Amino acid sequence: MLRIPVNENQSDWSRDLATAQRAVALGVTVFASPWNPPASMTETFTRGTQTNAKRLKYSSYAAYAQHLNDFTAYMRNNGVNLYAISVQNEPDYASTWTWWTAAEIVQFLRANAGSISTRVIAPESFQYVKSMSDPILNDSTALANVDIIGAHLYGTPYSNFPYPLFQQKGAGKELWMTEVYYPNSSDSADSWPGALDVGEHMHHAMVDAGFQTYVWWYLRRSYGPMREDGQISKRGAVMAHFSRFVRPGYVRIDATANPASNVFVSAYRNGDTVVIVAVNKNASSVSQQFTLAGTASSGSVATWLTDASRNVAQQSALSMANGSVTVTLPARSVMTLVTSMTGTTTPSPSASASVSAPPPAGTGPRVAYTMSSWSSGFTATVSITNTGTSAINGWTLTFTLPSGQSITSGWNATYSPSSGQVNARNVDYNGTLAPGATVEIGFQATHTGNTAEPASFTLNGITCTVI
Repeated sequence: MLRIPVNENQSDWSRDLATAQRAVALGVTVFASPWNPPASMTETFTRGTQTNAKRLKYSSYAAYAQHLNDFTAYMRNNGVNLYAISVQNEPDYASTWTWWTAAEIVQFLRANAGSISTRVIAPESFQYVKSMSDPILNDSTALANVDIIGAHLYGTPYSNFPYPLFQQKGAGKELWMTEVYYPNSSDSADSWPGALDVGEHMHHAMVDAGFQTYVWWYLRRSYGPMREDGQISKRGAVMAHFSRFVRPGYVRIDATANPASNVFVSAYRNGDTVVIVAVNKNASSVSQQFTLAGTASSGSVATWLTDASRNVAQQSALSMANGSVTVTLPARSVMTLVTSMTGTTTPSPSASASVSAPPPAGTGPRVAYTMSSWSSGFTATVSITNTGTSAINGWTLTFTLPSGQSITSGWNATYSPSSGQVNARNVDYNGTLAPGATVEIGFQATHTGNTAEPASFTLNGITCTVI
């Protein structure tokens, strides 16, 4: 995911466009947050000891909604379909940007947010202050015009992560953590075992808070997941134990969150694939048994490890018997385990590229193809589902691009050639498709006016059903 700013000056909107376009080409979800409305829409007021505090004029609410909508349209017209846009970044911590009260946000949502042509995020409180979001949840009209309750976690104690009111009234809404760095911005991101704190923080954000996103502040910083030299840091490696394996479409499932002192476990599932992330903050190793409820399957379990000397390093596969596997969690480490409820396959980032037998007749693969086009280009997302009863180990999706279309970049597959009949081959981390499993790939392309979709697809030579 990529979060970009909504600049108050329309002349500056192009500053982040190239980054957003590149992100879209890589399959990234892009959303946006404003720090300030245009200066003409704001006024100063006295807030406590701050005599030059800034707020949006009540008379400018409709104009501000149009400003957000215009930014959304600008990005869309340039190939970036924003997933969502926020009303305000940290409205309750705004000494150098624009203040909003909870009542003002509710009023804006009630009267104006419905005119914005993408999903709306609010309130993005800097510390997950519930008094900023409770009024939204308690106002049915405001709640109808917001799609995502957003929050930041700066200094938020774990005891404040759960949100019972959202569980009670937030049906159909999303809950996002849209900005944080943790535990600080002063230590090196390679400090160990300090980087393990990020793993525990992500665990609580997923399990206790139930957030569906976890968005870091600056990507490339001395304290961030990427160092200034462009290399992944220890904090980044810890984050990868979640983000590399728990992909869009996965759902968090129940797990014993704290099976031993200073051990934190969460689990996720997509079809038959199960991902377990275990953080061990102890100074000694821990032997931990994991049991998949509802199955007595046996099979292989792939594992990856980060500790003082290794970064998301693949380890020897383990064996699951009768739905259970026992693993040694090294001292001060985070480990990800990937396995299958059926025990017949282990979808993983290092899956074999060998090609298995095709699915039985009548159970060929299913493909969904979605385009988002603009004047001279488009992005396409392709979902491939194995509807057969056996795993597909290694796949090539073949389709013919209509005349005038040419691929410029892609993600989650290698594409060759760039036009005409194209072969999209799996990459090293998504080569195995278990029965019922889905893999999503995509690409960005240019066109000369023809935005038709490919007429047909085959996977490993088997004709696909297109939905």
